[in-house]
Amino acid sequence: MIDLLITNIRRLITCAAPAGPLRGSSLAAAHALDTAALAIDQGRIVAVGSSAELQASYSASAQIDASSYIAIPGFVDPHTHCCYAGDRADEFVRRIQGATYPQIMAEGGGIMSTVRATRAASVDALVAQTRARLDRMLAHGITTVEIKTGYGLSTEHELAMLDALAELERTHPISIVPTFLGAHAVPAEYRHDPAAYVDLVVDEMLPAVARWWTEQTVWDSPLACDVFCEAGVFDVEQSRRILAAAQALGMTSKLHVDEFEPLGGTPLAVELGALSADHLVATPPDHVHMLAHSATVAVALPGTPFGLGHTHFTPARALIDQGGALALATDCNPGTSVCESMPLIIALACRYLRITPVEALHAATINAAYALRQHAHIGSLEPGKAADVILLDLPNELHLGYRFGVNPVAAVIKDGQLVVDQRAS
Repeated sequence: MIDLLITNIRRLITCAAPAGPLRGSSLAAAHALDTAALAIDQGRIVAVGSSAELQASYSASAQIDASSYIAIPGFVDPHTHCCYAGDRADEFVRRIQGATYPQIMAEGGGIMSTVRATRAASVDALVAQTRARLDRMLAHGITTVEIKTGYGLSTEHELAMLDALAELERTHPISIVPTFLGAHAVPAEYRHDPAAYVDLVVDEMLPAVARWWTEQTVWDSPLACDVFCEAGVFDVEQSRRILAAAQALGMTSKLHVDEFEPLGGTPLAVELGALSADHLVATPPDHVHMLAHSATVAVALPGTPFGLGHTHFTPARALIDQGGALALATDCNPGTSVCESMPLIIALACRYLRITPVEALHAATINAAYALRQHAHIGSLEPGKAADVILLDLPNELHLGYRFGVNPVAAVIKDGQLVVDQRAS
């Protein structure tokens, strides 16, 4: 007797990639089964196959008839800043009126506006505000989400953000993968001495975060450290110094690169063996080639240039055609991508990154799991992996990118439990 049997699935796409992230032409090949079933027990997938075969082989305590739906793995969102207080709707209006994002940052807005609000919030308030965003993400099919710190920018407040993320991991169905982003911006109190802030990150914040990580009991995988390597934020040498210090403390590396200017962060990501290089809007062709031939996953965030009203996006087509590994993320944040919907991100990616719905599906599931080094547990529908499944009210997988503006998610199963049910009664 198993816990759950999902039967009569109209079409099931496994998104399997056992040999590494999907690259090149393999990203566009859908591994699918029609009239399929999933056998689930103790939160894990135990079998994937034809509905007739699995119904004959298993008895289950509960059963879901999915004859109206297609099944895919739960979405994996590998880049967000969704733990924060307040909002920046006023800056959105200013951008409509012509102000640029760098201009707003230079005036003390942007990231620093959210830093002020987040520092003023209690851990309980951060948990409550973030929980509401996670609820909406879950309803749109995201079952695992990376969440960065970086709105504290002091040792005390960065640790408070980690405390909030630990509480959410304990109490919310979504799996949270935290990332330390103390080098998100230079805080106002160090604006005249950014080198001193880098010293603070390296000499005080990183050791304190490493101690916190050693003492916590929520996660058992290495913590990642990220840096915003961009003009006016942290340059290549500062980024290298911070990430080298993090790696010496046992952390893995990620990088924000080339969001506005090609500073040289992409070669640094490849040099350091970073899990991912993210944004990549202004990445020059030679750096795209370098990234495509590395183990670092390229994470595209189409919601960000869209949110800013820009017309340049990650050169995903060139990256894929050269054999690169592409992932997609919402970049959910209060300033530039106030988006909690992976289906919308997929729709944007199909149009502006020129990728197919199947490529986008793989980029938002198994490749995103590789970008977080969680691929052994999530990102595909295979025996032994977590039973994170979403049922989509769509005719087939092509409609995932074809449609936009509505939520196609009918149900979400997380670790074998039905946690969202939006099926028509």
